[in-house]
Amino acid sequence: MSVVDGFLHPDRLLPADPSLRRIARTLYEDVRELPIISPHGHTDPAWFATNAAFTDAASLLVTPDHYLLRMLHSRGVPYDALGVARLDDVTVADPRAAWRCFAEHYHLFAGTPSSLWLDHAMGAVLGCPERLTAHNADALFDHISTVLAEPAARPRALMDRMGVEVIATTDSALDTLEHHAQLGEQGWQGRVRPTYRPDAVIDPEAPGFAVALDRLGALTGSDTADWSGMIEAHRCRRAAFRALGATATDHGAPSALTADLPLAECQRLLTGARAGTLTPHEAELFRAQMLTEMAGLSVEDGMVMQLHAGSQRNTDRHMLATRGPNMGADIPSRTDWIGGLDSLLNRYGHAAGLRMIVFTLDESAYARELAPMAGYWPCLMLGPPWWFHDSSEGIRRFLEQVVETAGFANLAGFNDDTRALLSIPARHDVWRRGVASFLARLVAEHRLDQEMAAHLAADLSGNAAKRSYLL
Repeated sequence: MSVVDGFLHPDRLLPADPSLRRIARTLYEDVRELPIISPHGHTDPAWFATNAAFTDAASLLVTPDHYLLRMLHSRGVPYDALGVARLDDVTVADPRAAWRCFAEHYHLFAGTPSSLWLDHAMGAVLGCPERLTAHNADALFDHISTVLAEPAARPRALMDRMGVEVIATTDSALDTLEHHAQLGEQGWQGRVRPTYRPDAVIDPEAPGFAVALDRLGALTGSDTADWSGMIEAHRCRRAAFRALGATATDHGAPSALTADLPLAECQRLLTGARAGTLTPHEAELFRAQMLTEMAGLSVEDGMVMQLHAGSQRNTDRHMLATRGPNMGADIPSRTDWIGGLDSLLNRYGHAAGLRMIVFTLDESAYARELAPMAGYWPCLMLGPPWWFHDSSEGIRRFLEQVVETAGFANLAGFNDDTRALLSIPARHDVWRRGVASFLARLVAEHRLDQEMAAHLAADLSGNAAKRSYLL
């Protein structure tokens, strides 16, 4: 990255022990400027297609960030005061007032990953001279507004400044992909790639499921009331995504359950799903069968399959009704990976065309299930710590629990999985420091030599993600 660290300590997150720190610092310095590969995330493709300027600090850094919102909500800060839009269009705080409110409560994030990411974004990317406080809120708001008005702060220029070589967005199966088409016309297809996210049309409990299936049918000319026609519709949409540079799919499921049912039972479930008559158990079976079907399509077309399982989403029903999803009320849950993936793996686990990257919010599954599974099944790879665990401590726990069994070769590198554009270099920097610190201990204990550690640090900082996502 062609940015400076601002007010951040250069040795942040490296080991406190001086001898380990020296090794870690050397490893980190070799990888800190490597290009950023961002193969999974939730940035808006319209940002890059239109390349319009961001407007202000609050709408860029605060209101879209559910990591920040959930902590503030836990301490009684109203979302209206943070400028978070309501579905009923009632007026909420303007950006400057929202920023002041956020600054008054910024102390709540002491010691959290959110503070580290935001400090990095403000200091290293936006050039703020000091950390945010209630006293300097207005001055920093004005400073950031001035920076955002400059050409160097436009989305594409930021990608170059932050050293982002490629970034993947996450797009609904029903998305028109107009912004990705525009990017292709502008020669940016390889830099910004779509990812196929079919949750709205494979989860019968999703709002408007039958209508969504009808839209999928209309987009592809397929009969989505027929099981084979519905699968063909997915096949067609995946081809449209691939034509615009997609290499991966993404699936956010409540559990890792998969199934391998007879065709007649699949059709019965689809008919019930369209009619809205499935029981909760039948709805779970439908989702489970669809995950196996998606794996089969990946065997056909070679798209990397990502599975993010184990989040109970939108658990605050009042918040969902008044402001919509992604407001911070998602909670991790336990996940049975062995039983869950049994049907899929015994159908496609040895298929040459399948590559499946799995992510969990259940850290207890790392050493017990996921590392041994990835250490056996050729199709399985482990995604990095996800969501609640993409922190320095989460990275350390992950590496300690999986490397002994799965090795480094079965790790998919790092992805930032964020909708906050300016946090991307911060998140990759935390990963690189965590990897350097972990490898430094192995070097100090003579379990790795310095040359191998340097190779692994570079691989995990970029090359592994390129390989894993076929970039």
